[in-house]
Amino acid sequence: MSNHSEPTSFAFTAENLEKAKKVIARYPAGRQQSAVMPLLDLAQRQDGWVSRATIEAVGTMLEMAPMRVEEVATFYTMYNLKPVGKHHVQVCTNICCLLRGSDGVGAVAQEALGVGWGETTADGMFTLSEVECLGACVNAPMMQINDDYYEDLTADSTRKILDALKRGETPKPGSQTGRQFSAPEGGPTTLIKTGEKA
Repeated sequence: MSNHSEPTSFAFTAENLEKAKKVIARYPAGRQQSAVMPLLDLAQRQDGWVSRATIEAVGTMLEMAPMRVEEVATFYTMYNLKPVGKHHVQVCTNICCLLRGSDGVGAVAQEALGVGWGETTADGMFTLSEVECLGACVNAPMMQINDDYYEDLTADSTRKILDALKRGETPKPGSQTGRQFSAPEGGPTTLIKTGEKA
């Protein structure tokens, strides 16, 4: 059972309405429905999630049947169809991350936060989600927290990140082992210096 009340209406703030109009203007006349994904994202950034009222408002704005907007919102996991905590912790459990230990990352996250998959902490600070590929396979295992990626995780680094967030700190995103972008573990092996062979 849901512990939130569904809003009966949605409206973009004046600032976000201007942003929405700019997004719609990027598309040729008659193709404004192509803006459905960025408008859903904008709405979610405003309210934290996409409600039924949001779906209907975006549909009206784009002259699109609400069902068509809902099809997009329910297909992509990036849209939250119920409220989430201040920190939305999304742990990738797809094959690359699983092979490199995401089961341990997920277990530590559940233990550290005291919630299971799809649940939100009582204080509303954290929601824990199990998600499919987030596209950082080479730096697996990884988790996304809001817009930040945390990669090359271990059980220990996962706990440190979550504990830092609990203290109100902002942990450094990216590789937790110091890896440079997606270079091999141990560092780059080619193009180290001009004229030098690896």
